[in-house]
Amino acid sequence: MTAPEHPSHPLVREVFPELAAELVDLLEQEGERELAATVRSLRLVAACGCDDDFCQGFRTAPHPVGQPFGPGHRCVTLSPADGMLVLDVVDGRIMYVEVLDREPLRDARPGRG
Repeated sequence: MTAPEHPSHPLVREVFPELAAELVDLLEQEGERELAATVRSLRLVAACGCDDDFCQGFRTAPHPVGQPFGPGHRCVTLSPADGMLVLDVVDGRIMYVEVLDREPLRDARPGRG
């Protein structure tokens, strides 16, 4: 189980600002304005952990690994210029960002990139 979401979990927009901006743009293009507005507050809770070299997915909220999201879940598939981006959304909240077949994400925080 993942530790509860906490302010110590960094904001996605601070760690991966280009990805966060891309998510907002793509969500708005898909007519998902309310979901796009939530990207600003997304936190990087945990990496996917699957060890596939093509996956850079991450959790943005606590959720038990291997458990279904349950009622209120939907997938939002976006159409980026590069690779694939798929969001797991539960009741209007982005729970997981699947980042596949893309160049490695670079941590934009000082001393981390």
